[in-house]
Amino acid sequence: MPLSITEKPEALTDGVNRLRKNAVGLVSVIFMAVATAAPITAMTGNVPIALGFGNGLGVPAGYLVATIVLTVFSVGYVAMAKHITSAGAFYGYISHGLGQVVGMVAGLLATMAYVIFEASIIGFFAYSANGTFKSLAGVDIHWLWFALLGLALNAALTYFDINLTAKVLGVFLITEILMLALTATVTLFHGGGPDGLMAETLNPVRAFQTTGLAAGAVGLGLFMCFWSWVGFESTAMYGEESRDPKSIIPKATLVSVVGIGLFYTFVSWMTVAANGVKAPEIAAKEFAGVFFNPTGQLVGAWAVDLFKILILTGSFACSMAFHNCASRYLYAIGRENLIPGTRRTLGATHPRHGSPHIAGFVQTVISVIIVFAFFFAGMDPYLHIYTLLAVLGTLAILIVQTLCSFSVVGYFHVRKKHPETASWWRTLLAPLAGGLAMIYVVFLLFQNQEAAAGEASKSAFFTLIPWIVLCLALLGAGLALYLKATNPAKYAIIGRIVLEDTVERD
Repeated sequence: MPLSITEKPEALTDGVNRLRKNAVGLVSVIFMAVATAAPITAMTGNVPIALGFGNGLGVPAGYLVATIVLTVFSVGYVAMAKHITSAGAFYGYISHGLGQVVGMVAGLLATMAYVIFEASIIGFFAYSANGTFKSLAGVDIHWLWFALLGLALNAALTYFDINLTAKVLGVFLITEILMLALTATVTLFHGGGPDGLMAETLNPVRAFQTTGLAAGAVGLGLFMCFWSWVGFESTAMYGEESRDPKSIIPKATLVSVVGIGLFYTFVSWMTVAANGVKAPEIAAKEFAGVFFNPTGQLVGAWAVDLFKILILTGSFACSMAFHNCASRYLYAIGRENLIPGTRRTLGATHPRHGSPHIAGFVQTVISVIIVFAFFFAGMDPYLHIYTLLAVLGTLAILIVQTLCSFSVVGYFHVRKKHPETASWWRTLLAPLAGGLAMIYVVFLLFQNQEAAAGEASKSAFFTLIPWIVLCLALLGAGLALYLKATNPAKYAIIGRIVLEDTVERD
């Protein structure tokens, strides 16, 4: 059964393949979204940087502020989700709210971000695997083999029914959350570390101050907190495959944002408390030591080894989740057939599993090419692949999130869609506040991108990051305007193919 669009001509959607309907429920969507945010990777990768070089002891407050901001952003996001269900998520929302030109810009930026995020996280996975096997088994296996293994497993697992992916991600996600919660909970019941529970570090004012550091950057600390959430918005990508998208996607989004935020705040607070006022100093010197040291002291050496293994499995789960996201974006754009032939390839779905299998294999090929490019350039899997691609992808996603906030206003208040949902708070004030906050976060990234990239900022690729984003934006706008002038029918469906059961009519 074909999909429909919200604007004519419908004939252009004949033959569109659809993803498997009613495949996943609320819990599965939440698992996949939270796995994309990767709690254990976010905590062990971002908290030490924010502690040692950002806002210091104010890190827990930074996560609390980020939770509030992203919850406000989500209010408008879920309002759109109640009326538009599309595998393209941001792409579809922005096209409906701000028009096809801006929608195409957002579509290319979001697609690029999710495509490179898989390679980025695979870099972290390969780096972690190399170190874990060295320390626990005394075996030195080159990181490239782990990277290729991870990409191969992603391709195989996501080829099948999405339920398989959801189950695998669910297992990995539960174990990593339990590991983080274990040390944090033990610290809480232990009464904190050498300086007690340090409840003052939760004061929101601390998020905008540098505390416990001789020199730090508040902007870097806040950015690292926001960076930890990238991926939560992927809930909307699974709308076409969920059992009741109008209900499940809004619930999954809010549960993911608030749940992740409260968990991040608790874990970062207990991490600071476990290390005491010297936490920034320890983070700057030992990095993950702020997690491993308290775990070894309060739980035992066995827990440290388990922690290292779960960082490995958690990063793999994150890469698999991003593989799913990238595949669905490639599929969403491919099925529109804006470039002739892409509907039969990128836009195809597996006849049995209902998965975007061709888009998935294309995504794997792209990731393999990226990994080999960095390998032959003599670059490091963590320092360069993970860090550089993460900065590039995060910049693109933050811009798209900003556009999405304003698209809510455009959809409900400029285009006057669904007055029964529109309200001064949910679809006007909250999206405007969220959009302005996102602009500030984008500013933080530009202001602190060298610090966020670390040694990788000295590479030629780093200097190209803003130009890559600009060129993709211009390409998206140019393509949309070209189609508008030469093929208005194709222009009309940019970002407009949505799930038939939830389509709203003009």
